[in-house]
Amino acid sequence: MPLPPPGPFVRCRWSAAVLVLWLVGFTCTAGSEYAATAALPAAFSDRLPHFLVEPEDKYIVKNKPVTLTCRSTPATQIYFKCNGEWVHQDDHYIEHSVDPATGLPVMWVTIDITRQQVEKIFGLDEYWCQCVAWSTTGTQKSQKAYIRIAYLRKNFEEEPQSKEVAMDQEVSLRCHPPEGVPPAEVEWQRNEDLVDPAADPNFVITADHNLVIKAARLADTGNYTCVAKNIVARRKSNSATVLVFVDGGWSEWSKWSACAADCSMWRSRECTQPSPGTGGKDCQGLDLQSLNCTSEQCPQTVRGAEDVALYVGMVAVVLCLTLLLIVVVLVYRRKKEGLDADVADSSILTTGFQPMGIKPSKPENSHLLTIQPDLTTTTTSYQGTLRSRHDATAKFSMTNGPLLDPLPNGSHTLHNGKLNPDPAEFVSRFSTQSYFKTLPRDVANTSYGTFNFLGGRLTIPNTGISLLIPPEAIPRGKIYEIYLTVQRKEDLRLPLAGCQTLLSPVVSCGPPGVVLSRPVILSMDHCFDACLDNWAVRLKKQSYEGTWEDVLLMGEELVSEPFYCQLEAETCRLFSEQLGTFAVVGESLHMGAAKRLRLVLFSDAYCSTLEYNIRVYCMDDTQDVFKEVMQMERQLGGRLIDEPHVLLFKDSYHNLRLSIHDMPQAHWRSKLLAGYQEIPFYHIWNGSQRYLHCTFTLERLSLSTCELTCQLCVWQVEGEGQSFSLDFNIAKDTRAVDSEFLVMDSNATALAGPSAFQIPYLIRQKICSSLDAPCPNGADWRMLAQRLKLERHMSFFASKASPTSVILDLWEVQHFHSGNINQLAAVMADIGKQEAMIFLVSDGDC
Repeated sequence: MPLPPPGPFVRCRWSAAVLVLWLVGFTCTAGSEYAATAALPAAFSDRLPHFLVEPEDKYIVKNKPVTLTCRSTPATQIYFKCNGEWVHQDDHYIEHSVDPATGLPVMWVTIDITRQQVEKIFGLDEYWCQCVAWSTTGTQKSQKAYIRIAYLRKNFEEEPQSKEVAMDQEVSLRCHPPEGVPPAEVEWQRNEDLVDPAADPNFVITADHNLVIKAARLADTGNYTCVAKNIVARRKSNSATVLVFVDGGWSEWSKWSACAADCSMWRSRECTQPSPGTGGKDCQGLDLQSLNCTSEQCPQTVRGAEDVALYVGMVAVVLCLTLLLIVVVLVYRRKKEGLDADVADSSILTTGFQPMGIKPSKPENSHLLTIQPDLTTTTTSYQGTLRSRHDATAKFSMTNGPLLDPLPNGSHTLHNGKLNPDPAEFVSRFSTQSYFKTLPRDVANTSYGTFNFLGGRLTIPNTGISLLIPPEAIPRGKIYEIYLTVQRKEDLRLPLAGCQTLLSPVVSCGPPGVVLSRPVILSMDHCFDACLDNWAVRLKKQSYEGTWEDVLLMGEELVSEPFYCQLEAETCRLFSEQLGTFAVVGESLHMGAAKRLRLVLFSDAYCSTLEYNIRVYCMDDTQDVFKEVMQMERQLGGRLIDEPHVLLFKDSYHNLRLSIHDMPQAHWRSKLLAGYQEIPFYHIWNGSQRYLHCTFTLERLSLSTCELTCQLCVWQVEGEGQSFSLDFNIAKDTRAVDSEFLVMDSNATALAGPSAFQIPYLIRQKICSSLDAPCPNGADWRMLAQRLKLERHMSFFASKASPTSVILDLWEVQHFHSGNINQLAAVMADIGKQEAMIFLVSDGDC
C-alpha cells in the first residue's frame, strides 16, 4: 500500500455522529487537529474506499483560485496529489460525516489551486490533480481533474464581411472566434439585437459559427456582429453591413394618348413591379414613348402674329436680366479685390517681426537674405468691415494694444500681437449660443482667441496640447472666435468596448460647424509605445448628439477623409477639416502592446507626527495628467521627493505591485501588513481613472529621526519594473512641487496673425509657389518632405492643392518652441531653390 504524505496532522471538522462512531482509535488534538491515520471500526475494516465525489476539471479566471473537492467512504486517510507530487497536508481542509443511508463514515477533503501554481509548469504539461483515499484494505485513486488558466484572445481569426445581396438570395456571414480556453461560444447580433434562429427559422447558425440567411428579406438589412464569449470575457467583431436590394421592374405600358397639337401622341410605364429598393437598380429602358400622329388625327393650328410678338418680348426680358446680372457680379468682384489687395499688399504681413537673434549656420547661405522687412512700419490701416467695434467695452487686452483698434473714420488697424482674452468673459458671452452648450467652465485649462485668414495658434500651457490655424484656413472676410480645452475624463462618458484603453487626453476645439478652407492641426500627447504593429488605434470624435464615433484608424488613413494623423513617439498631430471633441483610443493586438506609465512620488512637506506618508502615483504618461496631479499636490501641501520614472505596462492581464524595502529598522518601520500593495490590471489599463496611487504609511520611532533611506519598487507581475532609491531629510523641503519636471511654457496661450509663425507670410507664399509645381529632377515639395523625414505622408500631401503649405504647417507645429529657421533655409539651399528665400535677420542687421 502506498505511503501517505509525511506529517501526522491535518485540519479537521467533526460531526457528532462520527465522534461517537470513531471515539475508539482516533484522537483529536486541542483546537482542530487530528491524527491522520485513523482506525476504522471492525465492521468497516474489510472494505475498500470508494468515491462519492471526484474532483472535476476547473478553469482559473484572472487571479481567482479554484477549489477541488473529493469525498470518499470508508477511508482512514485522504489526500490530493497534483502532477505526481503530494500536496502538503497543511493545504488540505478535511471534514467528517456519516452517510445517512448506509451508516458508513465519510471523509470530505478540499484544496485550493492558485494561478501561480498552474503557471509554474506552463508549456511543459497540463496541470492535474487527483484524490487518493486509504483504508485498512487498500487504496483507491479518483479520476484526474485538469486545471487550466482561462482566457479569450482579443482578435477574431475571421470576421464577417459586408455584403450587398438581392432579395431572396442566400447570405453567408463567416466568423471564426478568437482563441480561448474554454472555447468561446458564439452568438450573432443584428443592430445590437440578438439573432435567435429558434424564433426566426430564416436564420441558421452553423456548427462552425457562420450565420446563414436562407432567403434575404428587406427587413434583414442591417449591421451584423459576431459575439464570442466564455467565462473570462466577451468580444465583439467589427460589424458587417448586409444590404438587401431590390432591382426595379416595369409595369405594363399605358394606353396611347390622344393626338396633341404638335401632331404626337405618347404612352408611359412605371418602374413599380417591384419598385427599386435599398440601392437596387432602376428599370432599364424608356418610361415614355411618343409617335407622330397621322394627318387625319393631327389638328393643324395657324399661328398668328401675336405669337411672334410674345416670343420676341420674352427674349428681350431674358437678355436684360442677363446683362444686369453680369454688371452686379463685376461690381462685387471689384469691391472684394480691393479689400483683399489692401490687406495683402500692405506691410502688415511683414511688420512686427522682431529680430530673431539666429545667425546662419552656413556662411554660404548669406545670399538668402534678399527680402528685408519694413521695420519702420508698425501698423497699417485699411477700410473694411472685419469686425464691428461700436461697443464701448474692449473684449481683449493685448501686450501691444488690441488686435483691431477703432479709428475715427471707421477703418481698423491690425497689429501683430499676443491675445490675452478673459476666459471668464468669453464663456459668459457665448454660453447662451447653441454651439457653446457644452463649452467647459474650467477656464484654467482653456484658451481662446479671435482669428481671421492670417491664422494663429492656441496653446494650453504645460499640457502638450495646441491648435495651429494655418494661414488661409479661415476664409477671407471671416473672423472666428475659437476655443481649445482639455476635458476632464470624469466629466465625459467615453464608451470603451472590451479591452479598449484611452491613450490621450480628451480635447475639444470649437465652435463646431465652422467652415474651414484648409485643415487645422491639433497636437496632443499619447501614452502608448507608438508601434502600430502592436495596436489598433482609432481616433474618436463626439457628435452633436453626444455620441462617439470612429473617424480614423491610424496607419490606414484615407487622404479623401477629413482627418489625417501624424504619429510621433509621444505626440499625435491631427490634421482636421472639422472642429470638435476628439480622443485617441487603442486596443492591443497581442500581449506585447504597452502603455507608458509615469511614476511620481510625493510626501508631506511638513511632518510633526511619528507617521510619515509616501504617495506613489501611477498615471498615464501625458503632460496634462501630470499637470493636474502637480496642481492637486500643491493644494494638499505635497512635496516631490524624486524624479518621475516611466514604466512600460503591458497588456498581460497582470497587476501592478508596489513595495518598500531596506529601511533602517532601528529608526523606521512600515505599517503595511502585507509584503506589497497591488493595483488591479484593469484599473490601470482602462485609462479612465486619472489619479491612481498607493500610499505607504511609515512610522519613525522618534520625532528626532529625520533622515529616511529606503528602496521603493514598482513592477508589473512578470513584466517590467522601476525602483526609486530614496535618501532625504523629511524636515527639509528642498524641492518645489512644480519643479523643473514641468515643461514651462512662457508663450501666450493665444497668438494671432504672423506672430504665431516662424516663417513670414510672404516668404511662405514664395516657397509654396516655387515648390508646388512638379519638377522633372524632383527638386520640388517631394524633396522637401524627404529632407524633413516626412516621406511617409507623400500621398496625403499630394492630395492637397498646395502640398508645400501643408508640409510647412507640420514643420511649424513640430518646431514652434525649438525650431531653427536656419536649418530650413539650409534644406531649401540643398534642394536648389535659391529663389525661395527664407526670412532671416541676424543681430547685426537690426
